[in-house]
Amino acid sequence: MLLTTKFLRPATDPRAVQRDRLSSLLAPGHPKRLNLVLAPAGFGKTTLVSQWCARTSGPIAWLSLDEHDNDPQRFWQYVASAFEHAGLTGLEPCQKSLSGSTDDSINSAITALVNALAADGGPWVLVLDDFQFAANDRIHRQFGYFVDYLPAGVTVTLISRSEPPLPLARWRVRRWVQEIHPALLAFSEDECREFFHSTMGMVIPDQDVQAICQRTEGWVAALQLSALSGSDRGLEQIKSGVAQDAPTAALSIDERHISDYVLSEVLDKQPDEIVAFLLDTACCPRLCASMCDSIRETDNSQELLESLLSQHLFLIPLDNHNEWFRYHDLFRDALLQRIGHADPTRAHQLWQRTVEWLLDHGQVQGAIAQIVQNKDWPWLARVLATHGNNLIHGGYHLPVLNWLDELPADEVKESPQLQMLRVWGHFFANRLDNLEHLLANVEDLLDRRVADSAPDAEGALGVQSEITLIRSYLARSRSDDKNASDLTRQVLAEIDHTQIPLKSVTYYGLGLDDYGKGDLPGAEEALKSAVHYGQVERKPSTVLSSGGLLAWIQYNRGDMDLALETCTNVRKWVDQHYADPSQPRLISCWLSASLTEIFRERNQLRDAAAHLEPLLEHVNKGAEPGQHIIIQHVRGHLAFSDGRYQEAIEYLADAEQVGRKRREHIVFEPPASSALFARCHLAAGQVARARSILESVQSHTLTNPLNREQNSISYARLLVDEGKPEQALEILDSLMAAAMHNEHTRHVVEALLVSAEALDQQNRSEECQERLARALSVAAEAGFLRLFAEESPRLQALLLESPALKNGGNWQRNLTEMLLSPNSEPSSATATGTQPMASKTNASRPARELAEPLSQRELEVLELINAGYANKDIAVRMGVAPATVKAHIRNLYGKLDVGRRTEALAKARELGILTG
Repeated sequence: MLLTTKFLRPATDPRAVQRDRLSSLLAPGHPKRLNLVLAPAGFGKTTLVSQWCARTSGPIAWLSLDEHDNDPQRFWQYVASAFEHAGLTGLEPCQKSLSGSTDDSINSAITALVNALAADGGPWVLVLDDFQFAANDRIHRQFGYFVDYLPAGVTVTLISRSEPPLPLARWRVRRWVQEIHPALLAFSEDECREFFHSTMGMVIPDQDVQAICQRTEGWVAALQLSALSGSDRGLEQIKSGVAQDAPTAALSIDERHISDYVLSEVLDKQPDEIVAFLLDTACCPRLCASMCDSIRETDNSQELLESLLSQHLFLIPLDNHNEWFRYHDLFRDALLQRIGHADPTRAHQLWQRTVEWLLDHGQVQGAIAQIVQNKDWPWLARVLATHGNNLIHGGYHLPVLNWLDELPADEVKESPQLQMLRVWGHFFANRLDNLEHLLANVEDLLDRRVADSAPDAEGALGVQSEITLIRSYLARSRSDDKNASDLTRQVLAEIDHTQIPLKSVTYYGLGLDDYGKGDLPGAEEALKSAVHYGQVERKPSTVLSSGGLLAWIQYNRGDMDLALETCTNVRKWVDQHYADPSQPRLISCWLSASLTEIFRERNQLRDAAAHLEPLLEHVNKGAEPGQHIIIQHVRGHLAFSDGRYQEAIEYLADAEQVGRKRREHIVFEPPASSALFARCHLAAGQVARARSILESVQSHTLTNPLNREQNSISYARLLVDEGKPEQALEILDSLMAAAMHNEHTRHVVEALLVSAEALDQQNRSEECQERLARALSVAAEAGFLRLFAEESPRLQALLLESPALKNGGNWQRNLTEMLLSPNSEPSSATATGTQPMASKTNASRPARELAEPLSQRELEVLELINAGYANKDIAVRMGVAPATVKAHIRNLYGKLDVGRRTEALAKARELGILTG
């Protein structure tokens, strides 16, 4: 005899949350045959399907399975009877075949059932609830046959806690399957709010709804258990006269009830092997097979993880490769509670193995989080002493400061290493005011240890080097450049004799010093070393900062392709070694600013804005003053290039104000925003304001020659605008030689352009054209483009009339188009030279033919360019002067009919001159 109550669909609660977004997925449709609703206990699977059925107009056969239905004959008897109970006729052949117990008789019964559905022709729906109870392999084979031969219009919906071993892969390819998994079933925040307010009749603040939704991750059973607990408390308040309205008691997660639910509804129904695995791995905040094997001392964890995943047993994948997972937080809490009570010794042992595995595999932050949670302060002190410095230089200075605060005060007070971590943390957080006091404390402790003959002399020397290095950066903030340089070189002399891996930070300091002096080649060499040692020492923030400043220098020097390559390589290394999806992406102000400038200069303003975007968030959250100035400078420059002068003025005014008020907190001299600030006012017709800005800046001492040159060139522009070309030429001619010697290529181009306009004012047309030709030649080699559109309309008109612009290659054509249509952008391929346009002069020639062949020296230069060498490096390798190299390059460009490096390489490959 069959239980007819198993054919009754659960009644729907009109107060329940209506899940229209999921119900629409269950609707029948061609070619779908199967709905698969999979989730652990308590995710609202049955409620969802019942709601959908209540809205469905066609005939529905419902069957609720249990543990007694795992026999094929009984299973199919119930399925056939569910259809019969719902009104399907013509099932006598099916019922007759089911009276036998052989596979053949059951197969005949299934065939008869399919025939009856086909004969009926109606849009039938079959719902099988708790399908996980049908675990028999014979049932699975038979059910696969049943679905394969279903007539059109019949839809089967399986509700299960685990994925059944059916031919789902084949059915997915045929688009027969619609799957609804736990992530879809989880309540959204709006659904959580509706659940508490409408279903449970509770009035709770939105912030409580949000917090509970995040903690439960939308798990319906956890929401309901918490609501029932809160409702009970609210009712007690009403009874006692404390509350008069709907329950409004502060609602929280009732973890005891949830834990009981998990243990009874989930854990106690699993096989012993699965239970043991779940309990052993509950201590892991994130799981992978090698970690689980290590802490369990087994080798079958991957198989068990995949089994849990197929059962949808509260295991959440963290990647697309089924390598990393985590448990639902509340599920994990219940597991930890069970093993903690059942076997506390083993629970602690497993936790220790987990932390050791995390430390051994470079997941230090995760290990520390576990140590802090368990309040093992001696272990935390040891881990911070070992890994804290790299954590700080990896962007985790604020967490390190918080972890230090967790330690007992005496633990930190008696450790020079931990005290220095506090110093570095304050330094990276730009909390410089208290640094001298903290440094004095460390020095006092070192002096006491020397007096007490402490054995760690080598460690003390390393800490002393750290102190010296910090003092060098503090000296820079006071503009004491000589002392900063002396201290940095002292550290460099001592660094090989210490155990402290700080070469990267030291070389970064040297790079800042050389950059501050305008020695771009020296700064470049130091910063290359900083990048190298930063990678060796695993200091990603130093690699980003050093690489970003290096790219900034290469951009100003006129090697934009090399600057872009530097940014790309540095970013790639950091993302390969320090990409953690649970943490914000590490960014560098110098790197993003350099990319913004490079793409802005290439006239790719949208790309420039995209690289600027993360820096704006940095500003909004409170960047340190030096970074704030750089960001606002490039932001203002982009607005200026785009003709948004008022916006540019606002950004640059902010940069100027921060520079004045926070100078003592800046460890380098930022870009001279005053020069661009004055240009914005000049472009807006505010000549008096431009003069006021430049004259006020001239009263201050600028130590960086780049900044002095920028201000001088802007002042020359002002003089030209005021009709004083003689004074402008005097300024420009005096700085030209130094700018060329120091490879300040961008300034050379600007000085040549402004001097050309001054010469035009004096009617010295031939000299004007000569300077324009020189400016175009230097800019073409460097790849500068947008700076021409930023000059005065008169100068742009002179450029368009210049023979040097009319007789060039791709770069010259791009420049002409930009000057004629300054608001248009070239395609990325054209702008970067990756797909240069075919030249008009060579269009009719065979691909491998040149009008004039390249000389042996020009071929050698081409090979060295292809290898990535800068001009000065090519000169060294060829044993010639840099000017000679530039002459070879000009000849090379002329013969190839191109205007820059990337175009030359592409053209050479097209002609078969280069093959690599």
